[in-house]
Amino acid sequence: MAPLAVLISLVCATLAAGAAGVRVELTRMHSGPGVTASQFVREALRRDMLRHNARRLAASDDGTVSAPTRMNSPSGIEEYLMTLAIGTPPVHYPAIVDTGSDLIWTQCAPCSDQCFKQPSPLYNPASSTTFGLLPCGSPLSMCEEAAAPGCSCPYNSYNQTYGKGWTAGVQGTETFTFGSTPADQTRIPNITFGCSNASSSGDWNGSSGLVGLGRGAVSLVSQLGAGRFSYCLTPFQDTNSTSTLLLGPSASLDGITGVGSTPFVASPEMGFSYYYLNLKGISLGTTALPIPPNAFSLKADGTGGLIIDSGTTITLMANAAYQKVRAAVVSLVTLPTSADGSAATGFDLCYALPSPTSAPPAMPSMTLHFDGADMVLPSDSYMMQDSGVWCLAMQNQTDGEVNILGNYQQQNLHILYDVRHETLSFAPAKCSAL
Repeated sequence: MAPLAVLISLVCATLAAGAAGVRVELTRMHSGPGVTASQFVREALRRDMLRHNARRLAASDDGTVSAPTRMNSPSGIEEYLMTLAIGTPPVHYPAIVDTGSDLIWTQCAPCSDQCFKQPSPLYNPASSTTFGLLPCGSPLSMCEEAAAPGCSCPYNSYNQTYGKGWTAGVQGTETFTFGSTPADQTRIPNITFGCSNASSSGDWNGSSGLVGLGRGAVSLVSQLGAGRFSYCLTPFQDTNSTSTLLLGPSASLDGITGVGSTPFVASPEMGFSYYYLNLKGISLGTTALPIPPNAFSLKADGTGGLIIDSGTTITLMANAAYQKVRAAVVSLVTLPTSADGSAATGFDLCYALPSPTSAPPAMPSMTLHFDGADMVLPSDSYMMQDSGVWCLAMQNQTDGEVNILGNYQQQNLHILYDVRHETLSFAPAKCSAL
């Protein structure tokens, strides 16, 4: 999840020929009452690791469809939620939005005792005139045996695991309604989704399901034929402004200066949902860091590589690369380190500021050198300040694991995923003003 939790309310939606596409307003909600920034960060890092562990599950060969998700915690931290409606008559429900997975699902009645509490009424397919079971053998089936002779998945059942939990049910088709008012509502029929009759207990962040925006065939992006989508996330410290997510033709960086573009890297089979990029190196100021050339490489066996992910808060990088970044920061900062700050936030490198209200010292920008484009991060996109503590907002992990460009490093960047042309484009922006 982003270092910010975001509530999404859909304000305009249509993908009819020639239309602008889907527009989603993102309202930033940091955390629950009484939650400090340090508590927020520590909880976000914990969820990031659960999400990262889920990716390892996705590589297992146990017949379970696996993907990460992001849950809430007792601290009250929220996530990205999209409000939409399903069925005829429409039943409104909030769903977590996830660019790192594909399936669209909601809990359905009847629901077993293994269902989590949700804020909206359960959707009941028996009460909808537009519900249908996904035909056996459908190319959108998530059941591995669906294409076998005799169709041994009679209801295209699924069991999808996440970073901390799971959901199971059958796939169906339904009419989804997008739009917050009758004037801007658009109904789109025959969307394939998961009708979950059992899910793990726990706090699913005030949601009733999940909407996947990954690269797979069952994601909302793929099913709408959107071709591209974009977002611009407001700064972490800005709790008042809204951001915007666009899907379809209206997602564009045309007319914006300073746009850089880099191609997506072909995904390995086990990570098909993810958006891989070719990161070739990192500079701090004018100094190119001596990072091993293969630190971010995607290996033939599917390990390594780097993905951009809206569902991970903090950038995770191979230890060989992280240690070079850390050393470069240490060489420029003369403040005393803070073990208490590291303990409070979970970050490896923290400094003590002279006082809680002290401004941190000036730091140069960090540049991520992608294939064909440089992404420039100002210091407040890689350093984080909270109550007199100033930390490097990145984490290391075992060499060979997937590297992840998290959302904290994406703030104040207008980012366009052009799935159709296999390109990620980005430009610096004042997202609060858009």
